[in-house]
Amino acid sequence: MSQSYRNEYFFQNTLLMKLLLGKHSIHTTTALTQVPIGNSIADFVLINGKAVVYEIKTELDTFNRLRGQLEDYYKAFDHVCVVTSESGFSKLKSELADTPVGIYVLNKQNRLSNKIKKDPIRDASSVNHSSLFSLLRKKEYESILFAYYGELPTATPVFYYDESYARFAEIPLDGAYVMVLNELKRRNRVEKDDISEIPDSLKSLAYFANISTKERLLLCEYLSQQFRG
Repeated sequence: MSQSYRNEYFFQNTLLMKLLLGKHSIHTTTALTQVPIGNSIADFVLINGKAVVYEIKTELDTFNRLRGQLEDYYKAFDHVCVVTSESGFSKLKSELADTPVGIYVLNKQNRLSNKIKKDPIRDASSVNHSSLFSLLRKKEYESILFAYYGELPTATPVFYYDESYARFAEIPLDGAYVMVLNELKRRNRVEKDDISEIPDSLKSLAYFANISTKERLLLCEYLSQQFRG
């Protein structure tokens, strides 16, 4: 893949290796993938002290839907980047020049370039309660409501979701944003030992699958076997 077919998985796995496992700590940072936001799905989200959405555009992709995707992401997160190739950067740098959107390049050496890039600028102007709430699972928004109000809504099951959102929407937006990030950060509780023995090319697969210790041992055992063709 690194030589002739740098697809979305290759980009995603490289981001996981370079950012989560290389730059940050797996104990203080959480990565998420395929996060639905509005009419779009975020390829890769990294959460530590802040949250950054990374929209992947490989050499195999077009930029036809990019504007709409970026607009959706800014409804739920305040830092957004596009990760692309060197040729992609040439196409995007003028289009995104006067925007807060960051651009990072996965160069031909399969590294994130320190020279060819545009860092993201924080922009929370479009973040809203509805988009934040849609990110959450039931246990997550209940955790937020209980922490803020000290109780949960008493609505009947058919009205429970709507009442929960109504209560969530009353929380000041800045505080709600931080609480949502804290809940998202609790997902994917993977220890470094859980994936340390997994080959680098499969790190992303193992991390997002949240494999158990037993599954990890079985996978490593399988991968150590010689192919008998």
